[in-house]
Amino acid sequence: MNTFIYEFESSLYFNLTNKCSCACTFCLRLSGDGIGGNSLWLSKEPTVEEVIAVLKQKDLNKYKEAVFCGFGEPTYRLDAIIEIAQFLRTRGVPTRLDTNGHGNYINGRDITPELKRVINKVSISLNSATAEGYNLNTRPAVPDGYNEMLNFAAACVKQGIETQLSVVDILSAEDIEKCREIAEGLGAKLRVREHIK
Repeated sequence: MNTFIYEFESSLYFNLTNKCSCACTFCLRLSGDGIGGNSLWLSKEPTVEEVIAVLKQKDLNKYKEAVFCGFGEPTYRLDAIIEIAQFLRTRGVPTRLDTNGHGNYINGRDITPELKRVINKVSISLNSATAEGYNLNTRPAVPDGYNEMLNFAAACVKQGIETQLSVVDILSAEDIEKCREIAEGLGAKLRVREHIK
């Protein structure tokens, strides 16, 4: 319980919140407690001080990157992301944000200029080539969540942040190609993620 830092595939992951603005039909949260043997349900969200105290005890040079991801939408903890990412930058650790793209809506402003200062790469869950499919797959609580996500992606690209959109491989090959066109049309790349059961 309360695993807020964990290792997975040579990267260091941060699980700062369980809050999410989506209820994806394929989400790992529906069928499990975490990933890689780590239970990611939190009884309380960690403080920045708690996270940095753990980081100071680690050999950060051994990680390919540090990823803000976890078992919720990380941009609910934007201030914590910024502070922790700033600490990681002073240690030379590349940073990535895995997000559903609702961060601007959640925080009530364009957060991409703040992200640009501390985040090297952003990976945004696209998960459908259409708003209808997106709503069925991700069940967003955010009004017009599909366009909110696409606008966030475009803003990240405009800021010069390395940006990729991702889909889970449960989509058809045809839909994946349509998603690739959407990503490339925004100036981003497409990543096809394996569905973790």
